[in-house]
Amino acid sequence: MRVLVAEDEAMLAELVAEGLRQYGMAVDVALDGDAALERLFVNDYDVLVLDRDLPGTHGDEVCRQVVASASRTRILMLTAAGQTSDLVGGLALGADDYLSKPFEYPELVARVQALARRATRAVPPVLERDGVTLDMPRRQAFRDGRYLRLSPKEFAVLEVLLVADGTVVSAEELLERAWDENADPFTSAVRITMSKLRAKLGEPSLIETVPGSGYRI
Repeated sequence: MRVLVAEDEAMLAELVAEGLRQYGMAVDVALDGDAALERLFVNDYDVLVLDRDLPGTHGDEVCRQVVASASRTRILMLTAAGQTSDLVGGLALGADDYLSKPFEYPELVARVQALARRATRAVPPVLERDGVTLDMPRRQAFRDGRYLRLSPKEFAVLEVLLVADGTVVSAEELLERAWDENADPFTSAVRITMSKLRAKLGEPSLIETVPGSGYRI
């Protein structure tokens, strides 16, 4: 799951981003509307968490452009106002959901997760394959009933592999889906994370390396 947080309050933006990353999401941050549009043009996001009152290109205009582009990105609009007229106005622009500040963090996470499910093909909340069970709402993983203590990144990689349902996932796609835009495409992060994940899954080995192509379960 890849998310863009467009929020001009830098501290709030980073707090939201770091919190979402704890749920295995790859999160980028834009502090103004122009930067948000640049990132939206380059990257394929599942969800845009959009402050309505952005400097530069206003949040309303960012929303209009995303909707006009027929992007699959879902929009959660944030605003400091809580009036019904603001809610109606935000949704009329094409936002998929609306949340007033201040908000409860668990509600934000739940709304982002719900929108992400709408941005992609339907995925069951519990994934199972070859004895591996991934309970996404509870953020728990098991192999043959044995609990796996995974880091958020390991959980995200395992989720991408299970959703692929036996097809090969390239290292580039893993970087795209499980890391943010700051990830170096030449980094060994995928290989290192895959090695740790394999060790935690144990024997017999489940993750197959397909030379020149990627990985699959």
